Amino acid sequence: MSSETVFASRVFRWSAIYGVIALVPAYFMPVPDPWHLPYLGFVGLALVFQGVFWVIASDPQRFMPLMPVCIWEKLCFGIPALAFFARGQADAASAAFGAIDLFLGALFFLAWRRMRAAT
Repeated sequence: MSSETVFASRVFRWSAIYGVIALVPAYFMPVPDPWHLPYLGFVGLALVFQGVFWVIASDPQRFMPLMPVCIWEKLCFGIPALAFFARGQADAASAAFGAIDLFLGALFFLAWRRMRAAT
């Protein structure tokens, strides 16, 4: 296995593990009444993506076409979380999770570029 493949596998596997640990507690937090469905839908969809990350980690070469989609998934939360925090509409915890998502998105991009360069 090449170093690019090992790197991509580790990045996506650790991201999946982190994501499950970070997201599962969200099911047990109180949510304002009109937002139950969108909130739980977001958490559920984010958990599904952790499965996608795990699948990519199992064979990064085969699933390389999914990597750009995963980068967008990280940007979809990271950018708004930091933007809302900058406007004073989100707390520091949300900003921290957003920053982690952007960092993971950057690692996904790096893994994808390294895999593309190796092929």
